[in-house]
Amino acid sequence: MAAPLWKSILLVLFAYLLGSIASAVLVARALRLPDPRQHGSGNPGATNILRLGGKRAAALTLLGDMLKGLVPVLVARGLGLDGWPLASVALAAFLGHLFPLYFGFRGGKGVATALGILLAYVPLLGLCVLLTWIVVFAWRRVSSLAALVATLIAPLLAWAFALPLPAKSLVLTLAILVLWRHRSNLSRLLRGEESGFRPS
Repeated sequence: MAAPLWKSILLVLFAYLLGSIASAVLVARALRLPDPRQHGSGNPGATNILRLGGKRAAALTLLGDMLKGLVPVLVARGLGLDGWPLASVALAAFLGHLFPLYFGFRGGKGVATALGILLAYVPLLGLCVLLTWIVVFAWRRVSSLAALVATLIAPLLAWAFALPLPAKSLVLTLAILVLWRHRSNLSRLLRGEESGFRPS
């Protein structure tokens, strides 16, 4: 039995508002770090926070961004949503991260939030994407390259796993938006100018 429309609408709104919480900005304020939107790469994400405040700050940011994607999907599924309504909730959480209501609609690039969504929505696919990111990052030590490769893999896995159309559409939409947000990184990668991390 399909969930009532009002429930779907409320959960979409909840997902967007939760997604709008900028973990990087809150972590920076709590730890008295520079505003990540004004320093470093200017991106309010875990990679920039790592450069500005170290591993602890980056881990907190990463966890917060992942939970923004994971929690709404789990809540919606627990309340009976599936198919297109569930995909809409997941997308709303992601759009909240990209265009946060509370922070002037200037959000991050969406990798961690997308991963949280995938881990809740299709756990096996999410784990495969995470493993891809880890392998590429361990090999090249460039976070953006790892994110781009993992993002490109995700839709292929969605089709390989023969997921339902709403899930395939969601994964493809997330991938397109993540790639779009990384267009400057892609340009730097093609020019050989993208910075990486040295093993410590």
